[in-house]
Order: sequence, then C-alpha cells, then structure tokens
Amino acid sequence: MTVAFPACPRILSLIPPMTQLNTPYPATAYLTGFLRSRGFVAEQADLALALVLDLLSPAGLPKIRAAAEAIPGKKRSPTLKTFLNQFDRYLATIGPAIALLQGRDGSIAHRICTRAFLPEGPRFAALDNYVDDDGGDPLAWAFGALGVQDRARHLATLYLNDLSDVLREAVDTRFEFVRYAESLAQSQASFEPLASALAAPRTLVDETLEKLAIAAVDRNNPDILLISVPFPGSVYAAFRIARTIKRKYPRIVTVLGGGYVNTELRELAEPRVFDHFDYVTLDDGETPLLALFEHLSGKRPRLNLVRTFTRVDGEVRYFNCGEPDIPFDEVGTPTWDGLPLDRYLSLLDMLNPMHRLWSDGHWNKLTVAHGCYWKKCSFCDVSLDYISRFEAASATTLVDRIERIIDETGHTGFHFVDEAAPPKALRAMAEELQRRNLAISWWGNIRFEKSFTPELCLQLADSGCIAISGGLEVASDRLLQLMKKGVSVDQVARVTRAFTDAGILVHAYLMYGFPTQTQHDTVDALEYVRQLFAEGCIQSGYFHRFACTVHSPVGLNPGEYGIRLKPLPAGKFARNDVEFIDPTGVDHSSLGRALNKALYNYMHGIGLDDDVRAWFDERVPRPRVGRNFIAKALSGTQQ
Repeated sequence: MTVAFPACPRILSLIPPMTQLNTPYPATAYLTGFLRSRGFVAEQADLALALVLDLLSPAGLPKIRAAAEAIPGKKRSPTLKTFLNQFDRYLATIGPAIALLQGRDGSIAHRICTRAFLPEGPRFAALDNYVDDDGGDPLAWAFGALGVQDRARHLATLYLNDLSDVLREAVDTRFEFVRYAESLAQSQASFEPLASALAAPRTLVDETLEKLAIAAVDRNNPDILLISVPFPGSVYAAFRIARTIKRKYPRIVTVLGGGYVNTELRELAEPRVFDHFDYVTLDDGETPLLALFEHLSGKRPRLNLVRTFTRVDGEVRYFNCGEPDIPFDEVGTPTWDGLPLDRYLSLLDMLNPMHRLWSDGHWNKLTVAHGCYWKKCSFCDVSLDYISRFEAASATTLVDRIERIIDETGHTGFHFVDEAAPPKALRAMAEELQRRNLAISWWGNIRFEKSFTPELCLQLADSGCIAISGGLEVASDRLLQLMKKGVSVDQVARVTRAFTDAGILVHAYLMYGFPTQTQHDTVDALEYVRQLFAEGCIQSGYFHRFACTVHSPVGLNPGEYGIRLKPLPAGKFARNDVEFIDPTGVDHSSLGRALNKALYNYMHGIGLDDDVRAWFDERVPRPRVGRNFIAKALSGTQQ
C-alpha cells in the first residue's frame, strides 16, 4: 500500500439490507463489542433500517409515486392503482404509521383501528379470512375489546406490506423487506447475475442505499469497512455498498464476512468479488480480523492471515495459518451503541402469538454457547465451525453480559440465537438469574430432548422464558432416526407439552422432502403435526423444503441416504446447495403448498378436527397414524 496504514485503525461495521426491521441483526453488535474490548475505535450502522425509513417517508413517497406513474395505466396492478388513487392519504399517514410501529405515538392507534384512517390496498384482503359468522369485527378473536395497540400495529403492518408491493412493482422487482434480491446470490455458482445487476442502471432503491452508505462513512471516517451478510437476501446490497465506497473512497479497506460467506463461499475462486471487497473472511471474525489488522499495519506477513481470501496477481488466494479462535468466554459483550434502537419497527405480520416474536418488539440478541452440543443431524452443516466447535460460557459470564446489555439498551428482552441451547447451560443460567433476582424475558432455540423435564421447564419459565423453538423436522420416527435427530415423535410430544404446561409458547421447525420421504410419510407427518396442535403441544410452526448442502452428512455421504447427487454447476462463486436424485420421485413442491396451507390454519386454530387429506389438491393416502397417537403418548399409554 502506498499510504501507511494506522496501527489502530478506525472500523465501521454495517448491517446491509435486508435483515430485520424490529431489532438489529447481531453480527455488528458482537464484532463492535469485541473490537472495543481490544481498544479499537469501532462503530456500527444499520443500513437495512435506514433504507426502509428513507423510502417510506414523506420525502420518499413522492419519488415512488413518480416511478409508479411512469408505468402505463393498462399495466398497473390493483396495488399500484390504490397507491396512486389514494396517494394524498398515503402521504398524510406514512409518518403516523411509522411512529406507531416505532412506539413513539400510541395515540394514533385509535384512529387506525377505525379502518377509516389508513388507505387499504390488496394486502388488507387477508382480513376477510377472519370475518365471523355474525358479520362482526374480523379481528375481535385476536385482539378482543382492549387490544387497540396490537390491532393498530397489525393494520399498519398490512399498510407497509402494500407499500412494499408498490416498491417491488414500480421501483425494483427484487425488493423485499427480508429477502432483497435473494435470487442473485442463493446457490449461485456463477457471479455473473450479481455482476450484471450491479452494472445495470440504478433504481431508486440503489440510489437511496448508495446515499445512505456514503453518509455513514462520512460520519465515521473509517479505515476499514466490515460488512456482514447473514443471508442471500443481503448479498446484493452488501456488494452495492462496497462498490459505492470503493469508488468514492478507494483508501478504505473493505471486508466481507457473515453466515452466507461461511456456508456458500468456502470455495470462492471468483476474482471479480475483489473489485468490491479487499478481503473475505470465513467463520468467526475475531481472530481473522485481528490478524488482518496486523497485516495491514505491517506487523504480520500475508502468509499468516487467518481464514482469509484475497486477490493476488489477479487470482484468488486463501490464507490460513491455523491460529486458534478467541475462546467464547473471552469474546466480550455485544454492544448496540450507535444503533438507533428507538427507530426500529415492531411489525405484526402474523396474529399467532408465538410466530410474531420474530418481527415484533426489540430483542437483545445473545448466545448461550458457540456451536451445537449435539452436532449429529444429517441435514445440518456439522462439518463447519459454526456447528462443530462447541463452547459454552459460564452462567456467571452469561448473566454478567445480560446485565451489561440491559444497562446499555434499557431493554430486558433477550433472544438467544444458539443453534441449540444446551439444557445444562440453560438450567445454570436460570439459577444464576434467580440468584441475582434479575427479571428478564427470553426465548431461544433448543432440541426437544428428554432433559427438558416438566421440572426444568417450570424453572426456565420462572427465570423469564416465554417461548422456545426446536426442530421436529419430519415428524416421522423412521426419518428422524435417519436424520440422527436423537428424538422420537412421542418424546417431542411430551417435551413440548411440558413447555406449554409451564406457560411457554412452542414453535416447531418442520421439514419436507428429506431423502426417501414418500408421499405417505408426508401425510403421516402432517397428521402428527395436527395432533400436536390439537393437544396444545405446539402453538406455531414452519415447514421448509429440505435442501442438501455439500457440508452436511447427506451431502458428504449421499449413498447412506439412498440418493445420488447431481454434479455441482460450474462456477467460481457460491457452492453450497446441491441437487440430488431421490428414487421415490415424489413431487414435493405440490405437497409443500398443502403443508403450508394446513399449518397457517392450524396456527389460527382452524381445521384442527378435519381430515388432513382435505388440505391436498391431489388424492393422497389415508394417514397411518392413529387419530389419538399424541394423546396416548402424553398419557403414557402409547405402545
């Protein structure tokens, strides 16, 4: 480098669009807290939130209108017509609606609840599903007579969803509140789609994001820009930000990392990535970043970088001297300093009380342990560091972090984002919280294992646990055994019921399309799920399609699971998901539509007594599961 790099560089970490709107994604909070603990000047900014607040504002809506008006009338959808016909009302109401969702103006809730204040586009048609037999208030079942604030936030969320649709139709076809331009990065072996999108004429979304990125850099004057991409839906924006900053401030070193990189880019060989990023790091960022800072300041040779890609003489090189990671006990406490916690939007998309936790309210994100203590599930990336390296912090250290975060943020709600929080660690944390008489609310992800006894569930509830999520996956003992989940359906029933009896909400992660899963297996699984809802064992769930990854046991040993892998597509960019040939030949896409339709209704208490075959468009076999299987498992009479 021609200019001497500072020994203690200024660092800015950015959250790119789109991640979450109700609470900051935790990657920058972890890194900023760690770097400050090592004496660095480290700041952070959330461009995902900033982008939405800039576009959906009194200043942003006229720009969106201009784009919508450029679409010929015959091609305008009902969404665009509603927006243009009622634009003055949108302009008058966008500020109050955002203020309500930010918790800054609760008084406007009464006007919103009249249904005469906010303009209502196609998204509001969903309310017709809730009309009662007497033609009364369609939302009374969910909010009753006193739920004015929640009712208003649900209506305001539908209103924002309408505006999101307008943005997607008139401004940028890739726009989503969560999965922004996801298709450009998800399982894309070639960098070409992303490169083409970056080179294409800019949209209003692009221009706004570039403006916000430059403003964040100007405020903080960093030497190094860190961008963490957790999901495919944040990759395009990350590259757009880096491209903008490299062009305006070529001296700034740009570094890419995050969950997407750790899974998708482990075989990165695409030189064009480094037109935008100087370095790409894998797995936990603390040690790679410390090594990189030493290298940039001339104290460490490039050969001794840690888990880092860079471009050398036009070719991608990977450097890893094998230096150990910072122990989990020593990574420090995340900090949210610098993030506008009072500006996040508490959205209420789903009326189900468990499901809404993901988008509603501020949650301090924290980890009980690094990695997974089980690390056997055959569909999981058990060979990668974020799963395979298990380390737990002591209960004292964990609760110390909790207290420091409460002091900083003023919020006592915590979401533990572990792969699977260990029951022993949760018990120790609960005891420490009770010993200190510290009142918090918390939820997190676990395995539905027998260690979660009714006694432990009650203790966790007393410590502040309000909800848990866990993987039931295929709801089939044969497939659970093939998956190496280490649980059975009747065991899951007993554990989830113990949580429910303790007053803790339960969300089940569910899967379909696993190798050798037949149509009959899928129908049986839905019958198990129906009974779990009917018996009050679970309150929420989500079915996702199985995807085979190259780092999972299925991807590494496909023959053990009765499948053949298709060759990975040629390319030098993302290589993670791999297609496979399953001899069952089942059309899982068709089945998936029925599963998700059924689950949506079950979460609203609808159809729990109906034959599960009614949800399927095609003729499917009768379930082999007894109608009272779960009830018998709970009573101990199951044979």
